[in-house]
Amino acid sequence: MDSVWSRPKKAPRQTLTLGRIVAEAVALLDEEGVARLTMRRLAERLDTGSTTLYWHVRTKDDVLDLALDAVFGEVRLPSRDRPPEGGWQRPVRELIGGWRAALLRHPWSATILDRPLMGPNALERTEFLYAALSAAGFAAPKPAAYSLSNYVMGSVVMQVTWQDRDEGGTGDFLAERAARYPSLAEHGLDHAWDATFEEGLGYLLDGMDQALHRRTGAP
Repeated sequence: MDSVWSRPKKAPRQTLTLGRIVAEAVALLDEEGVARLTMRRLAERLDTGSTTLYWHVRTKDDVLDLALDAVFGEVRLPSRDRPPEGGWQRPVRELIGGWRAALLRHPWSATILDRPLMGPNALERTEFLYAALSAAGFAAPKPAAYSLSNYVMGSVVMQVTWQDRDEGGTGDFLAERAARYPSLAEHGLDHAWDATFEEGLGYLLDGMDQALHRRTGAP
């Protein structure tokens, strides 16, 4: 597999470092989005030539992989040094909440979550999730981790997509069609994003906890 994660690291050249490149790429993506990221524009922002930039990264895909992993690096890992208060759910909820917050701080990240998450920051947080689920008693933590990962990524994609559009008028649109869509007219499609996410995450974790108790016979 030829990717930025598998290639040997090169020695630094001049004053440009990989850390500087990634930080500037994240700033550019935050300001202008994925479509505006090019190697030339990134080199200009770094006040260097493209040749120097290519010494560190070969392609735009390399830059996106590195930038996305930098976003995952913003997710604080829950402490392993103290027993979890509230059982196994507390550190998992804390990790998933931090993951969502980091992605929302960088909305462009929601558009490239289909990339292989093979960077060290993403892998470290995935490792934490698997270990926490294993410690909770899930003999095969992958299905639970898969469900949680897809929940947080799907919720971020939905929120970013909706917020990029004009949501005004949705309530009026549904009110005019209340006879046909009574439940939607009553509850609406307007989102209290944080509360909705937390409640949905609670449903997911509680369901996992009940399934765990059924399998282990724990009270």
